[in-house]
Amino acid sequence: MAETKILSGKTVSQDVYNSLKSRIDKLKSSGCIPGLAAVLVGDNPASHVYIKSKTNQFAKLDLYSESFKMLDDTSERDVLSLIDDLNNDERFHGILVQMPLPEQLNETAIIEAVNPLKDVDGFHPENLGRLTAGHPRFIPCTPKGIMRILEYYKIDPSGKHVVVLGRSNIVGRPVSILTSLKKSFSNATTTICHSGTKDIPYYSQQADILIAAIGVSEFVKAYHIKDGVVIIDVGISRIEDDSEKGYKLVGDVDFDSVKDKASAITPVPGGVGPMTIAMLVENTVEAAKRSIS
Repeated sequence: MAETKILSGKTVSQDVYNSLKSRIDKLKSSGCIPGLAAVLVGDNPASHVYIKSKTNQFAKLDLYSESFKMLDDTSERDVLSLIDDLNNDERFHGILVQMPLPEQLNETAIIEAVNPLKDVDGFHPENLGRLTAGHPRFIPCTPKGIMRILEYYKIDPSGKHVVVLGRSNIVGRPVSILTSLKKSFSNATTTICHSGTKDIPYYSQQADILIAAIGVSEFVKAYHIKDGVVIIDVGISRIEDDSEKGYKLVGDVDFDSVKDKASAITPVPGGVGPMTIAMLVENTVEAAKRSIS
């Protein structure tokens, strides 16, 4: 079999930023600087890293972003009050609330509090409903990034069997909809596997395209896949090792186990992660454009 192709999210994300430049310049010339409000509740170290990565990218593109950090014991009322203020703040065209939230907060209520026109994460029920109907406003960033990777590398899901491991509203469900829509560069037969699936290998071995978003480090092994499969690895976990850093980042796929069977695979890190941020930027630019049109 030919050498496994690495599907670089870094490469695709740079292509996205290059294509956005003229749109951003046009908005700025009309006095509109796309702005993002990032809400972070609590001290989850990974969440702090994610927020910093997102706001840093906005800064690189000379876009406006601001982080609103709240203590771990912040009340739901205070979070909802902040979101209400941000909904009415014209500096911000997009609002993201970093997940996960502390357990005292009702995630659904907080997601629903974000103005759907500023919901650049695409998590609001209205936006998920529009996606399901095939008329999306904002597509959740990670699923959108996955589709953009496939498109960039000319891996067309049409007529293929896509198997998605994971059913979250953030990745699994939206990407299963995107791959099966009746449109070009979609139109796949899509199967979702999850914690209630009795025999995951039975399904995953049928996949032409396997999307792993199950949240278990190195879950997918060689026996889960057939020769020639395309693998999109959404997961990212930190596991301890003997390196100088003391850890390494891995995905939901055991890369060394599958690399000789897969025809193509996204790396971890450097695969889906950069595309999630790129799609957040793209959604925010689109929200800014809609705000003045």
